[in-house]
Amino acid sequence: MNPISMHDASAPVFAKMLGNMLSWLEAAKAHAEAKKFSTDVYLTLRLAPDMLPFTKQIQIASDAAKGCIARLSGQEPPKFEDNEATLDELIERIRKTRDYVLSVPAAAVNGSEGREITIPRRVGEPLKFDGSTYLRHFALPNFYFHATTTYALLRHAGVPLGKTDYLGG
Repeated sequence: MNPISMHDASAPVFAKMLGNMLSWLEAAKAHAEAKKFSTDVYLTLRLAPDMLPFTKQIQIASDAAKGCIARLSGQEPPKFEDNEATLDELIERIRKTRDYVLSVPAAAVNGSEGREITIPRRVGEPLKFDGSTYLRHFALPNFYFHATTTYALLRHAGVPLGKTDYLGG
């Protein structure tokens, strides 16, 4: 049995869930159309007053995926403006993120287990990891946290999604 590579444990994992997220947003558009309300309603959804809204959940999931692949491959993460104001713009952001994640060659990511990864923080010292720890214990959990929150917000808004929509085909 072959060990899993850093690329196999990251890029296809991110790409699959980003594709699932695209499906969720398309389902949200269809739900809004069927119920005759604006998709703008989704943009400010929150489960609690002190949590970040729906739009920010998608932006952070996107940043987690593209940032991880960039850092593991020794690149600067692509900069997105965080100015999405419509569901269609969020869909486009997810597509751009998925395209970027899939564009980085496996050879650029593989072998990054020991690469030093530094994550700047707004307050305090930057976080430092080796590549393997960063992927397994920071990047993937952070990505899934925000993807899952996106899913939960849509379910809470009545979008007819189920477990198979979350897991994908």
